[in-house]
Formats: sequence, C-alpha cells, structure tokens
Amino acid sequence: MFGNLRQQLERIRARIPTRWLTYLEFKTLLAFMFVVGGTWIFAELADEVSEGSTQTVDEWVLRALQEPGTPASPIGPPWVENMARDWTALGSFSVLAIITILVAGFLALMRQWASVVLLTITIVGGTLATHALKLGFDRPRPDLTPHGDLVHTASFPSGHAMMAATVYLTLGGLLARSLTSRSQRVFVICGAICLSLLIGFSRIYLGVHWPSDVLGGWAAGATWASLAWLTARWWSRHRQL
Repeated sequence: MFGNLRQQLERIRARIPTRWLTYLEFKTLLAFMFVVGGTWIFAELADEVSEGSTQTVDEWVLRALQEPGTPASPIGPPWVENMARDWTALGSFSVLAIITILVAGFLALMRQWASVVLLTITIVGGTLATHALKLGFDRPRPDLTPHGDLVHTASFPSGHAMMAATVYLTLGGLLARSLTSRSQRVFVICGAICLSLLIGFSRIYLGVHWPSDVLGGWAAGATWASLAWLTARWWSRHRQL
C-alpha cells in the first residue's frame, strides 16, 4: 500500500516542471516586479519633486560635492572632473545614437530582424518618453553652481540617466539572452548597470542635475528596459529573437 502511494507521489512530482518554474518564470516575475516597482518609485518621486519636498536634500548633496568657497570647482583634483565629463559623455544623445545604430546594423547583418525592430522601438520610444517627461515637469536646472557641462533641456528626469539605463540595460539584456554561461550573463548585466550608475553620478557631480532628477531617470529607464525584456521574452515564443 505504502509502496503504491510512494510511486504515485513520485509520478506527480515528475510531472511538475520545477526547473521551468524556478528559472524562466522567476526571471519573468522579477522583470515584472521591476516594471511595477520602477513605475511606483518614479511616480512617488515625481510627486515629491512637484511639491518641492526633495529640494532640501538635493541642495545639500550638490553643495557637499563642491569645494568650500569655490562653487565653480567640484571636490577632488582636476582629473576627477575630467573623468566625470568622460563618463557623462557615454550617456549623451550622440554616443547612444552611434551605439544603437552600430548594434542595429550588426543585428541586421545577422538577419535578426525581430531584434532590430525591438531595439529601435525601445530606444526611439525611450527618447520620446524622456522629452515628454521633461516638458511635462519643466523643472529648472540647478543654479547653485556653474554647470560643468552644456545643458539645453529641463531637469527632471535626467535624460542622461534615463537613456543610459534604457540603452545599456536593453543592449545588455539582448546580449545576455545569447550567452549560455550564467557568469557571462551576470557580467554583462552588471556592466550595463555600472555604466548607468557612473553616468548618473557624473551628472550630479558636474552640477547639471539634482540628485532626484537622476533617481527619477534611473527608475524610468530601468522600467522601460524591463518592459523591453518582457516584450523580448513574449516575442521569442512566436519567432526567433
């Protein structure tokens, strides 16, 4: 009797796709949580920015990053400021556009048309969303210190932070999907995250964005990239991606 019961339990356990549930569905659930969490963080932060609740902390951080008595100079030696300008250039529109075009061209040569379409929609959509949010909030740029970089648009959210997260996380996700080693995938994703963080920090260090602008850009960009990842996973079930 107990032997038959044990056999039935083993048969039921064998029918449960535990690896699929713990791996594929976990990643999908995690991406969905990023979308929901990122949207909530951005909404809460945008509300606080609109009410001016973040202004005190924003001003304190920017002042802490400037040399006492010389607001035109960020703390640290001159080479640190030059390095920050190099970092911030990695999130500029021209650099991100070149990277996107090169990657899209490579995918086209590989005849990965679905990936080309997904990448184009994600980057173009993210760019339009960034400008729409800037126009909607129309927050003035920081005026506590001279800007360490040229600026032409409104402050919230940070376009560099949002587009860096959108582009690098999307490209990292597409590249990670083609890798078989878990350590390689982790390395690629961590590299994309580090690039996004460096670009965002450089905007604060150069005094061209309030810290809340950068946090809002990171939240919006990560949300947009997570949506792209979920779309890629759904699309891959219907055609090669």
